[in-house]
Amino acid sequence: MTTRSCPCGLPASYDDCCGRFHSGAAAAPTAEALMRSRYSAFVKGEPAYLLRTWHPRTRPARLDLDPGMRWTGLEILATTDGSAFHTTATVTFRASYRDGSLHERSRFERVDGAWVYVDGEFLS
Repeated sequence: MTTRSCPCGLPASYDDCCGRFHSGAAAAPTAEALMRSRYSAFVKGEPAYLLRTWHPRTRPARLDLDPGMRWTGLEILATTDGSAFHTTATVTFRASYRDGSLHERSRFERVDGAWVYVDGEFLS
């Protein structure tokens, strides 16, 4: 990842990629785009975006991010559905951080036309 590329791993700049979702200028068009933007929100320390894109049914009352956490990369391993033609989706990913990684299959749903994170299952 270059200093100008988005933390989500795509080659576009942060402002042209996930930054526009974080600012509210655009909504993630697919479940994978939302997953990438949520990873970038963890990297950038954007708990308000994470809460805003969490399903109201499963969203916590608050989210405290660890300022010492250093995320180092995102790998999308699989996606199921998640386009404008779907109402549910899954994204399987590996998010790396200093000294480890998180492997998860996340579930997403569309609420009022927007993709939101529902929950995830940790994988080994």
